[in-house]
Amino acid sequence: MDGSKLRHDLRTPINQILGYSEMLAEDAEASGQAAVLEDLKKIQAAARNLLPLVDRIPDTLDEQGVSGQVEASARAFATPEAAPPTPAATERRGPVGDRRSPAPASDSAPAGRPAANAATLLVVDDNEMNRDMLSRRLRGRGFTVLTAEDGQKALDLIEAHSFDLILLDIMMPVLSGLDVLKILRQTYSVAELPIIMATAKDQGEDIVEALNLGANDYVTKPLDFPVVMARTETQLSLKRAMEEIRRLAQELEIRNRFIQKTFGRYLSDEVVRSLLETPEGLALGGEKREVTLLMSDLRGFTAMADRYTPEQVVGMLNNYLGTMAEIITRYQGTIDEFIGDAILALFGAPVAREDDAERAAACAVAMQLAMAEVNAWNRREGLPEVQMGIAVNTGDVVVGNIGSQTRAKYGVVGTHVNLAGRIESFTVGGQILVSESTLRKAAANLKVGQRVTFQAKGFAGPVAVYDLLGVSGRHHLFLPERHDELRPLAPAIPITISVLEGKQMTDEAFPGTLVKASMSAAEVHSPRALAPFSNLRVRLDGPDGTQVAGDLYAKVTPAHDDGTGTYVIRFTSADPAVTRALQKALGPTTV
Repeated sequence: MDGSKLRHDLRTPINQILGYSEMLAEDAEASGQAAVLEDLKKIQAAARNLLPLVDRIPDTLDEQGVSGQVEASARAFATPEAAPPTPAATERRGPVGDRRSPAPASDSAPAGRPAANAATLLVVDDNEMNRDMLSRRLRGRGFTVLTAEDGQKALDLIEAHSFDLILLDIMMPVLSGLDVLKILRQTYSVAELPIIMATAKDQGEDIVEALNLGANDYVTKPLDFPVVMARTETQLSLKRAMEEIRRLAQELEIRNRFIQKTFGRYLSDEVVRSLLETPEGLALGGEKREVTLLMSDLRGFTAMADRYTPEQVVGMLNNYLGTMAEIITRYQGTIDEFIGDAILALFGAPVAREDDAERAAACAVAMQLAMAEVNAWNRREGLPEVQMGIAVNTGDVVVGNIGSQTRAKYGVVGTHVNLAGRIESFTVGGQILVSESTLRKAAANLKVGQRVTFQAKGFAGPVAVYDLLGVSGRHHLFLPERHDELRPLAPAIPITISVLEGKQMTDEAFPGTLVKASMSAAEVHSPRALAPFSNLRVRLDGPDGTQVAGDLYAKVTPAHDDGTGTYVIRFTSADPAVTRALQKALGPTTV
């Protein structure tokens, strides 16, 4: 006869006697029925004494051996006091591999105690009394419990309902617990759906296989309910912790996407990732390093903005800045700040690369080429066309997070920042001036034109800059050639000239004459000396002595004055009325 089957067949009813008596004992203790409680404890003791005897049944038995074992078990069951409980019967087990000190097998907590964060459990066992006993005790702890009598019904329930944990018997006909475990682990991870296997004490190989297949834990029959509760609560706690970790990870991902989207408007994706992955990246402090600075500004925008509505000004500015920001980011620059219509971008901070100077120069050319798109939008919106000047300068600066713990910005300070600003102020519309230091860093691929020197405020010696025409090599970007063919105006157009100091207009205006012009430049006669690179506001006087509505902004080029008071100016912006007046004066053939 098969001894293992006999052991299983005997254990099942004994476990049921033990389980039901423990449930009744809990109810008796809760209601104060001391006499009944003592009798129930005797039944429990007798059942526990019987289990070790069942375990002694060998794997193979003859009929006589079976009769002897049954008689011995019956005697033990009839006289429970004759055989003291063994440590194996009373020992409480914690998680896998953990042995705790002996304790009473019944749960000392009162029946009906609600479980913390009550969950929905599925009990799967082919024995009806086992299912009933375990599910009733779990419900008494506040759990919602569903049951299934075989593996297929368990799979059907799992497909239709959401469960927090499954208590799964291994030995079931047709579809065993191991088969169900294999199927479930194809869909659910150990963190998503904890599974605790229930197995007979002598099925060690099944336990090993179940753990290898992805079981979270196991309990052995007869089920010690406090152990079942402890392991159930442990797995549910781990599941809740993993769900919280996933929730926090999702929130972190949402936050990082928001930061990526927000700062991605000013920084390249690589820089944003670096700042997100490096906690010290946001610490206050700075360092000295070589950086290439790009500074751009719209010519005459401040004065021109006064004549348009706030909505028009903001729309024009946002279109311009949005276009330029996209280009700077594409060339891996870091936008340090927008100051009105001015932009300061860094190449070499926070991340330094070998080609920072060349990339900054290529970015400047790409920005100037994009002004055609900006002005096309302006024309569609009935706004004036604008022109931009750009300076590119390379030098050592202090770069880092500047400010306080509550408000800070990533920025740069130093002489070369000021120099970039000075160079930019000398540009005319559509022009890029690069410093000698930038030219040295990227000379191989920079195509430059005229070398110009000027005296900059705050700098002792003259500053030399070069007119950047394009960048060869992999960038292969070039500005279109300028065609400033100045045509004589007949008659010459009287004008009123005002000099701008920085962003402010001087109080005094004086007359002059527009003697030659194109749509982008002009030759003027002025009774007052005009310093090279001066910014001018020019107003055209009509033939009847009235001024044309609107302003023309221009910059004096460094062309040599022959002593007659004649200067060449380049236009930086013009109101539509001024543009129409110039087109009319130049004639219809002017391009």
